[in-house]
Amino acid sequence: MSRLYFCILSLLLIALALADSEYNERLVLEPLPQGSLLASFNFRSNASLTSFEKQHFRYIPRSLGQILQHAKTKELHLRFSSGRWDAESWGARPWGGVKEGGTGVELWAWVEADTDEEYKWITLNHALSGLFCASLNFIDSTRTTRPLTAFDPVGDHSQTATPKLHLLHGTLPREVVCTENLTPFLKLLPCKGKAGISTLLDGHKLFDASWQTMSVDVRPVCPKDESSCIVEMEQTVNMVLDIERSKRPYADNPIPRPIPTEELICDTSKPYSSLDACYPLDISTAQSWSLSDIFGRLIKGSCLATDTSGKPTESLCIKVPNKHRIDTSEGSIERIDPSEDERCYVLPSTELFEMTLHQQDNQAVVSRPIPPLYASRSFTGHGQERGGVQTLLTNPSRDAPISFIYFETLPWFMKPYIHTLKAQSITSLSSLQEDIITSIYYRPALDRQRGTQLELQITVPPASTVRLTYDFEKAILRYTEYPPDANRGFDVAPAVIRILPDPSRQRPEAEYLRTTSLLLSLPTPDFSMPYNVIILTSTVMALAFGSIYNLLVRRFVGADEVERYDWGKFKAKIRGRLAVLRDRLLGRDLHADHEKKIQ
Repeated sequence: MSRLYFCILSLLLIALALADSEYNERLVLEPLPQGSLLASFNFRSNASLTSFEKQHFRYIPRSLGQILQHAKTKELHLRFSSGRWDAESWGARPWGGVKEGGTGVELWAWVEADTDEEYKWITLNHALSGLFCASLNFIDSTRTTRPLTAFDPVGDHSQTATPKLHLLHGTLPREVVCTENLTPFLKLLPCKGKAGISTLLDGHKLFDASWQTMSVDVRPVCPKDESSCIVEMEQTVNMVLDIERSKRPYADNPIPRPIPTEELICDTSKPYSSLDACYPLDISTAQSWSLSDIFGRLIKGSCLATDTSGKPTESLCIKVPNKHRIDTSEGSIERIDPSEDERCYVLPSTELFEMTLHQQDNQAVVSRPIPPLYASRSFTGHGQERGGVQTLLTNPSRDAPISFIYFETLPWFMKPYIHTLKAQSITSLSSLQEDIITSIYYRPALDRQRGTQLELQITVPPASTVRLTYDFEKAILRYTEYPPDANRGFDVAPAVIRILPDPSRQRPEAEYLRTTSLLLSLPTPDFSMPYNVIILTSTVMALAFGSIYNLLVRRFVGADEVERYDWGKFKAKIRGRLAVLRDRLLGRDLHADHEKKIQ
């Protein structure tokens, strides 16, 4: 009886554990135009809010969970990004731009505190800096802002906790994302990158991509009655790989180099095609490729790829036309969705998995949706004293306007003139600025204390392009505030654009996109001058000190006070030395002669 009771209790505990925690992962591959491949990795872990607060960690890592609890962070969003998404060629961003960030590192979180002075924002930055091997500890007050409308909480927060939540946002556009950030990212996964789709993540392939972003999102998810809330942690890796470049063996080409001229396949249909003028022929879309060619390795089994009932789940999907031929390893299960041109596979539990996509034609790429907005930002003007910023915003829709929030964070040494802010439609000159910019929030900068915050709500008419411009003044820094490579310039964080939801346009949720970062050139002093001043000052001090020291230490006497030298004694001494030397050469025994003289 006791044994039966023990078995029933064990089964109940296992069922509660499965209901309490859940983990699933999925990789979606999608060929893009111009011989590119979009790879989207998604890892999702769940845990009940009760077990999370009691620090009973299973799939959510303890290292991150304790940091969030100590810093009283209720919702966290962390981004590592590099490269540029080519919206004109690749279409809309994956995940609607929600899982991507600006160039470098971007962090925003909702921190619980009774007053503004009690939040542990700095503590959170320092702890995440050590966990992810990044420079998040440099996000200080000058790089921190409090957006009003650019971000909304994604999680479900209780009505009692919402008034105590403070949104803080920080960026590091200068941060270089590298393998040191990928390794701790993989350590947060249950299988630590040793099994499942995470085995494909290799630093050499990931950071050789044309565009890549890594994200970590932690948020609470509650039903309407708030009966059984869970804490959801989602990790994503999105990258765009060049198929032809990825297929080159890493051992033969450890440093990416262009293809030699004699190996280029030229498009001879061009009128300027000749021996010294070659336009490369785009044949990448017609190439066959496999997982080992693109990622340099195979998938090592599956990682917890089961649902709550114990059935295996699909971990790999590829979006290609159904008529296309794909070969996979034995032991995998294929499911074809004829309505969406998508195939998904259940990976074998322990065996290696390989997938080969055979040669295809140019029409085999599934078309991606058009992005809702195109945005580009650049500097204008010249000189080291003033400048300007120009942002081009294009609405590709021909029948509906688009509304969005334009959010910028500028460093304190870049001081904009708000009275010069102008928004003008290039294609429709009849549009007034009041019709384009509907609201403005501006928070000026304080020298060496905080940066400038600018939030605009903008509406772009259909099939129109709006030019947003303003002027700014460059501040002069102290020479100790310049970085070692001061002549390179200072990085300005990308602008964040939040496209407001529009249910009538089949856009029920907000979408995001970021512009590229900017490189600001400031007046730079001649750093060799301090060195020259130090050398000159040291020389003058040495000459002055030497002269004064000689005056203090040296003793001066008259010429008549010096004793005259006796030249006779000197000559006698020289003769004696010569006589001793002569006797030694002749071999005379000086000691015997001395004894004879004594006798």
